[in-house]
Amino acid sequence: MFLFLSFATFAQALLSSRAEISVITCGPYQEELYSAFGHSAIRVYDPESSIDLAYNYGVFHFDSKFYLNFTRGHLLYKLGVQPYPQFRDYYIAQNRYVHQQTLDLTLEQKQKVLDYLSRNSRPEFATYRYDYFYNNCATKVRDVFVELFADRVSFDGSYVTTSYTIRDLTGIYLDRQPWGELGIDICLGLPMDKTLTPFEYMFLPDYVESGFDHATIDGNPIVKEKTSVFTARQQLSYTDLFHPWIAFGGFFVATALLSLYDWNRGKLSKWFDVFLFSLVGWVGFVLLLLWIATDHHAAAKNFNLLWAFPIHTIAAVLLFKGRSHFLLVRYFFAIGMMSVATLLFWPFLPQHLNIFLYPLLIALGLRAFIISKLLIRKNMARVETSR
Repeated sequence: MFLFLSFATFAQALLSSRAEISVITCGPYQEELYSAFGHSAIRVYDPESSIDLAYNYGVFHFDSKFYLNFTRGHLLYKLGVQPYPQFRDYYIAQNRYVHQQTLDLTLEQKQKVLDYLSRNSRPEFATYRYDYFYNNCATKVRDVFVELFADRVSFDGSYVTTSYTIRDLTGIYLDRQPWGELGIDICLGLPMDKTLTPFEYMFLPDYVESGFDHATIDGNPIVKEKTSVFTARQQLSYTDLFHPWIAFGGFFVATALLSLYDWNRGKLSKWFDVFLFSLVGWVGFVLLLLWIATDHHAAAKNFNLLWAFPIHTIAAVLLFKGRSHFLLVRYFFAIGMMSVATLLFWPFLPQHLNIFLYPLLIALGLRAFIISKLLIRKNMARVETSR
């Protein structure tokens, strides 16, 4: 969810009676996709031992292995340690709120938390296998306390009154990043449409904060004090002229006008169809690879393959070569019918279709029908000529 360099591995220390363990929640930042969901960390503060550290599970490094691992779905993150003031000021500089929940723990419990974090920040233990929704920098903060205190810690989820899916929640946080939301909705499949339990809501930092607000340890509230370290300044709303509605709406209008032009003259603008169906076919090929050839579990069972057929690339090649075989006619007619069926029945399918795609699907169906009809007309003209 954010980029930081690990500060160092600190030697284990004994905490004093003045020590504090806190959960830190930082607000979203809409300039980057990975920061749009906010961030969580754990602060260890002990003025008598001169300790003030932020333990943060959101560290990753950009290098050649990062891109390879990302492509394969082997995302490796690590637990980083840095001075808390440096950590805090980074978020304040980006105008992101910073909230602190000081936990009501005994000295023994605080020491267990520090010992756990100190050990897991060592190079041989710091790296972990990242998962977008089930093992990220927010869930790791929650799980520190679950692993250390087991049934002694209880998260009361009764405050959650919604029945959101993963896709619903990510869409809320990407309201100002429609292209990011669209990309996620295309690339990630049916697992995104799982209805979450209140405990699973805590893949988001805001819900980690709310979860601790409603958590107990040994039957007592776990949060002793909550502080707003920094309140973000209100930002002016803005309108992105390059919005998916504008882009795809404009594409549909252009496609409709071109289709009318082609129909009236009785000839295809073949360059357009070859480009369109080749591009959509390659999108489908990538989606299929994400599903069957990587460990991106959230990309499995992707219903976007109903419109992004990998076979489109083959059909585009045949169309480019000027083939008007009856099989090609039937293929594009079937694609037109599939586009109509997808638009009509998608509300009843288990996976949500991003609404920004509707103009694209209509355009694909329209061009598919135009191709099939004009190819039929072309074949009939050839038959008449041969007579």
